[in-house]
Amino acid sequence: MAKTLKVVFFGTSNFAVPALKLLIESGYNIPAVFTGLGPVNVFAQEHGIKIFQPVSLKKEEQVYEEFKDLKPDICIIAAYGKIIPQKFLDIPRYGFLNIHPSLLPKYRGPSPIQTAILNGDPAPILSADHHSEKGRDWCGAGTETGVTIMLVDEQVDHGPILAQKTYNLRPDVYYKEAEMELAEIGAKLLTETIPEYISGKIKPKEQNHSQATFTKMFSRDAGRINWSESAGKIYDRIRALNPEPGTWTTWNGKIINIKKAELRDGKINIQTIQMEGKREMSFEEFLHGHPDFDISQLN
Repeated sequence: MAKTLKVVFFGTSNFAVPALKLLIESGYNIPAVFTGLGPVNVFAQEHGIKIFQPVSLKKEEQVYEEFKDLKPDICIIAAYGKIIPQKFLDIPRYGFLNIHPSLLPKYRGPSPIQTAILNGDPAPILSADHHSEKGRDWCGAGTETGVTIMLVDEQVDHGPILAQKTYNLRPDVYYKEAEMELAEIGAKLLTETIPEYISGKIKPKEQNHSQATFTKMFSRDAGRINWSESAGKIYDRIRALNPEPGTWTTWNGKIINIKKAELRDGKINIQTIQMEGKREMSFEEFLHGHPDFDISQLN
């Protein structure tokens, strides 16, 4: 089936690369990729795939005409970042499938992984008495999210579901690590789902729209640490919002970006920081250079 299907891929970021890679390895015919500047663009160039970089799918009629001429059987979206107009959706006979990193209808929108980490269960506490082989023994199981393969309509993450797979957000996992693990899970689930869907073995299932929740893009202000929050919530914010937009605080009127921390015995241990205008460094190195530092002065 793979060799007879013409697949046009829409994606831009690192999250999309595993899916494109696995589609190629599975033998699918991929005549073109719609993308921006990023890892998918680089990957497509390396594999000799035609690249489209439209500013707007709605306004560039020539791009639409060239897309029609490709005569795709099915289109795949993964972290593309643009709404697909209905006239594009109408072209492939099997429609557009999207890989979305949440268990829809929960966490629709642009930041499902970060939001899941940020809204996680009460953060588990590191035990001081027991240590795993990695030196960590967490009380708690983190929180659950997953990946959804869905049919695309004109609304954001609104279309019928074809397949889902759960994923446990470990209580010490950071956003970028979780993103790549979910990308690999999503790629595998996609390649398992396509033949089942096309053969009719999988029937699209409408989402329960009354249960939908929505995410948003996080601004730089969202990364400012509120030290009156619990240690667990602060830790979740650091894990969720690094590397972008980043988490930060101020000391002596200067911004300190907190890149990494751990939660130990119910307290935040800062591990890696970057003062404004300075290089990234360990917190221990920072303390050696600033003997007057007092953590209570952070605000």
